[in-house]
Amino acid sequence: MRRLVAIVGVALVVAPAAWAGQARRKPPVRRAPPPPALKKVAPEMDCPSPLGAGLTSRRPYCDVLSGRDPATGILVKLPPHRGPVTLTFDLHNRQTYSEDQVKAKRAYASYTATIGVLTMDNTLVSRAVVQNEFRTAADLVERIGGGAGPGGMKAVAPTGTEPIAIVIPEKEDEVSILGEKLTVERIDGTATYTSAGRPIAVISNVMIEYRPGPPPRKAVTKKKAK
Repeated sequence: MRRLVAIVGVALVVAPAAWAGQARRKPPVRRAPPPPALKKVAPEMDCPSPLGAGLTSRRPYCDVLSGRDPATGILVKLPPHRGPVTLTFDLHNRQTYSEDQVKAKRAYASYTATIGVLTMDNTLVSRAVVQNEFRTAADLVERIGGGAGPGGMKAVAPTGTEPIAIVIPEKEDEVSILGEKLTVERIDGTATYTSAGRPIAVISNVMIEYRPGPPPRKAVTKKKAK
């Protein structure tokens, strides 16, 4: 009998301890799903002044025109995204190539072009600058097709390359690239150009890197009762 009482007593002591242990156990923590992986793509882009495609790379080049209205610039559309978007491109100066000037050793030019990336409400996100010197055809990035020159080349070609990376705030879904100023130093003097609509520089290899986000919600329109 005493043995039975002892067993019952142990059970009564162990049971509450077990219940207390179960009560102290926390439910498993649910981890949030990992964010979508970064994507790097060529964005949808509206180039108002295409320069043409490179004869070597087949890469499209676009003139950057000077101006103050974002609607007149190169428009880069951003897909639905989470967090900021990184916009990258190669920035070049523009050279009108002349074989006669090169042979006469009078083709020297030093270029400094300044452009801006703006939001559509005309807020400046960042500026970018490309600076280089031109002397011979070796200073060209490549020749551009679609012209009347030998082999279908255009006289204008990109020279110098400056890789640019600009972080666009999350709230933006479109930005504009506009020219600000071009300074050219030649043998016969120096000139600065800022007039609206003038080609200031050239861009190529435009890409964006972003985390995909949900598409924007469409507004629900309520049907009027008849």
